[in-house]
Amino acid sequence: MRKSFVLCLLALSAGLLAGAPAQAKGTVCEMRFTMSGWSVFYKTASGSGTITCDNGQKASVHLSSKGGGLTAGKYKIRDGYGKFSEVANIDELFGTYAQGGAEAGAGKSSTAQVVTKGEVSLALAGNGTGVNLGVSFGKLTISKR
Repeated sequence: MRKSFVLCLLALSAGLLAGAPAQAKGTVCEMRFTMSGWSVFYKTASGSGTITCDNGQKASVHLSSKGGGLTAGKYKIRDGYGKFSEVANIDELFGTYAQGGAEAGAGKSSTAQVVTKGEVSLALAGNGTGVNLGVSFGKLTISKR
């Protein structure tokens, strides 16, 4: 059930990305990552990953997420996957993305969301463990390691 929910959200996210105005920039990139964090009104998480692009560009990255809201919990995302909208160059992917979400889970859980930075969108999905509950907002920063 959770896996099909995540796949459904990814398909919806891909549809949203595909529905954006055509700006054929040419390079498609994806990210594999792990991330862990906690929240008690203030939400923070950090992790690492690798971005690979179909033009051969590749980068090891650090992920940092900070924000606030009505949240409480502790979690770890393993086997995280992200797909970026098309860009001209991998350098367009680094920076801060706006994010928001609602979460509820205990034990094993799955998550999916779309974050944006200007014209660049990133659809994220992952499986993990932990306990979390609430509504949050904030930012996700991707930087070179």
